[in-house]
Amino acid sequence: MPAMTRDELLALPVAVDLVTAGRALGIGRTKAHEMVRAGTWPTRVLRLGNAYRVPTADLRRFLGVDADEPPQLEAG
Repeated sequence: MPAMTRDELLALPVAVDLVTAGRALGIGRTKAHEMVRAGTWPTRVLRLGNAYRVPTADLRRFLGVDADEPPQLEAG
């Protein structure tokens, strides 16, 4: 599963499920859940009943994606 593009990250809602957050980091569902259970997930995780939600602002900050910054052109 490929990681998300900058545009995809900027289009996310305020909070996303753990699978979507994992995709943003380029990791799968199982590894994402393992990291949360082990306490090694790199952002805040909200537990709502049986579901995990990740604040998108935290995810963008961790990935260094600033919504106010113009996109950088890739070399090549």
